[in-house]
Amino acid sequence: MAGRDFRFKQFHIRQDRCGMKVSTDGVLLGAWTPVDGVRRILDIGTGTGLLALMLAQRTPPDVQIEAVELDPAAAAQAAQNVLDSPWASRIRVHQGAIQTYDAAPFDLIVCNPPYFPVGQVASDGARAQARHTHTLSYAELLSAVDRLLTPDGQLALVLPKDWEPSLLAGARQMGFYPNCRWNISPKESKAVNRVLLRLSREELAISTNDMVILSGGGGYSEIYANMTSAFYLKL
Repeated sequence: MAGRDFRFKQFHIRQDRCGMKVSTDGVLLGAWTPVDGVRRILDIGTGTGLLALMLAQRTPPDVQIEAVELDPAAAAQAAQNVLDSPWASRIRVHQGAIQTYDAAPFDLIVCNPPYFPVGQVASDGARAQARHTHTLSYAELLSAVDRLLTPDGQLALVLPKDWEPSLLAGARQMGFYPNCRWNISPKESKAVNRVLLRLSREELAISTNDMVILSGGGGYSEIYANMTSAFYLKL
């Protein structure tokens, strides 16, 4: 998924100016996030605009989506990807830090957050910024969510499995609790390495599911193919 362009069934992503390209993590989150009854969506750290576009495809025409991106080049490219899509009137891209972004509350916030801590090297330049928590720590992310989420709203995230305990500990301190978790394995023979999480302010029993991306034969598993078939060209 690291090429310059990535074509989906209903939209096209240009990504040569974005530090983080279209990824399986992003596609998973965009396809999985529950959207029933949602009217206002915020995408934190939109990057290419992928999540905003996927959620626009999955929601009715009256749903409005705001997308915030710190990096100016990525924000400009996300805005162009939105303009070239069928949902340009429903998505607005804002360049700037989520820490200072202000808007009316949202009933759904989505984020594919940075997950390398300070001191752990991802790469140089824009990709490093996109993947390091020094530009958006989990505490800052949760503080922004607390400020921008409606009282009964939901937060949806995709995380490396190893980072789940740290984020959930911080979330509980701020009054957010997980109500749904999907454990993601890249292959049937591999351990869980990602989690999809949905959190809210209400402490509920957690619904847990497991999903494998690639089946034993090397193709997509049935559950992953069904989840993403509305997006991938070859499904």
